[in-house]
Amino acid sequence: MQTNASSPPPPPPPPYSSLVAVGDSFTEGMSDLLPDGSYRGWADLLAARMAARTPGFRYANLAVRGKLIGQIVDEQVGVAAAMGADVITLVGGLNDTLRPQCDMGRVRALLTEAVETLAPSCGQLVLMRSPGRQGPVLERFRPRMEELFSCVDDLAARHGALVVDLYGAPSLSDPRVWDVDRLHLTAEGHRRVAEAVWQSLGQPPEDPDWRLPMPPSAPPGWAARRVADARFARQHLLPWIGRRITGRSSGDGRSAKRPDLLPYEERPGRRTPS
Repeated sequence: MQTNASSPPPPPPPPYSSLVAVGDSFTEGMSDLLPDGSYRGWADLLAARMAARTPGFRYANLAVRGKLIGQIVDEQVGVAAAMGADVITLVGGLNDTLRPQCDMGRVRALLTEAVETLAPSCGQLVLMRSPGRQGPVLERFRPRMEELFSCVDDLAARHGALVVDLYGAPSLSDPRVWDVDRLHLTAEGHRRVAEAVWQSLGQPPEDPDWRLPMPPSAPPGWAARRVADARFARQHLLPWIGRRITGRSSGDGRSAKRPDLLPYEERPGRRTPS
């Protein structure tokens, strides 16, 4: 006689005792601004969740705004590999694709070097297909971005890395989760990214619907759009063009906000709200 035995429950996800985040402004946390003028972002939010479940959890965030993939490899990858963390996240190369002159062959080679260095040094390497805001900027640079993401997918398959697909999430293409600079996510956008990485690591969902489109809202009127366009050009576009012309970067002279792999609550200088 055949019995209907229930299948055993899936094994619980492994505990993660340390996280190192590598990258540029996206991982630094712009534009998830805190009251003291610093940035939080998805990596800090993810670390807070991990720390709440694992005593002694350690976290480092080496990301610095404006960094190109070559700078990430030179300044962050070796440092991160030496930390021997359970989880390392790597997001880089998108700043390169937004430059007028971009050698995608060089970008692919540097990203490959980064993955080949980081994957053996940690328990789990996490890569991403970065989100893209609806609008003309995405359309102009879409071929480069998709070439970058194809490289990410290939490297992940060869080196056992996880890929978090933010590019394909309708919620993260919505202009409402992007800051006024149109380049960085708002606090809500960063919250959704943290949820995406959390679930990719096998953790139980806190927001199963993070990918779904946001509820519809009335579009802004013509006058409001023109005011927003003028403010964007004055406060963000023109300074960005100026930095490109002079060869400067928003990250020049900046150091990582969490350069050492320390217990999460021991952030130098202040404590980050979870």
